[in-house]
Amino acid sequence: MVRIVDLSVPIEESPSDPLPVELVHESHEKSAAAMARFFGCNESDIPHGLGWANDYVKLHAHAGTHVDAPWHYFPTAGGKPARTIDELPLEWFYGDGVVIDMRHKSKGSVITVADLEAALRKIGYQIKPGDIVLIHTGADKYWGKAEYFDAGCGMGREATLWLIERGVRVMGIDAWGWDRPFWAIKEEFAESKDSGILWAAHRVGMEREYCHMEKLANLDKLPRPFGFKVACFPVKLAGGSAGWCRAVAILNE
Repeated sequence: MVRIVDLSVPIEESPSDPLPVELVHESHEKSAAAMARFFGCNESDIPHGLGWANDYVKLHAHAGTHVDAPWHYFPTAGGKPARTIDELPLEWFYGDGVVIDMRHKSKGSVITVADLEAALRKIGYQIKPGDIVLIHTGADKYWGKAEYFDAGCGMGREATLWLIERGVRVMGIDAWGWDRPFWAIKEEFAESKDSGILWAAHRVGMEREYCHMEKLANLDKLPRPFGFKVACFPVKLAGGSAGWCRAVAILNE
């Protein structure tokens, strides 16, 4: 038997995201006139006077659960033009999944290489090329609330590089962003004036090509931290800095 666990949040108007999403649902009744125009008939000819349901959406490429493309991080990656989301190989987005539990980390803290190594030792797993690594912060429990934007911890530069060096091309997190929450970076920069901390994990993409997912969910619903497949194919948005995806875990039970 195959069990599929949804790892995605919905695309919806939500206080969790400061970048606006506008969603309009068009009813069957309202669309009847448009349907009549398409078919060259009268509205009275349409059975029950009901057309098709439709939806109109205005949103940014990073709404809902999505995959960031190398182009999002910087115009170049490793000295070559950074690829957009439609240019990436689909093979990257299906592979063995592993959940790394970081729920013990304090809000706004940075995930280090030592954190990753300790978590992997605890579950007895060794990262291999092609794995899709999922960082579990617990931030998804705030989805639907304004607190979500500031929740959870975030990945650091060295930890991101550590995964890439082990052959990981796609990784993801259940928080709003891959880096620490913006408030935490802002506070540290105000004290240190070290520009190297600004969006440091994302900026790894300037040197090494990789993708990460943001706004994952339900990692706590997986019955084990590995031994499952992840499918997270991004929408083929031409020239896009990201692509929406319905990330799922696939388990054989």
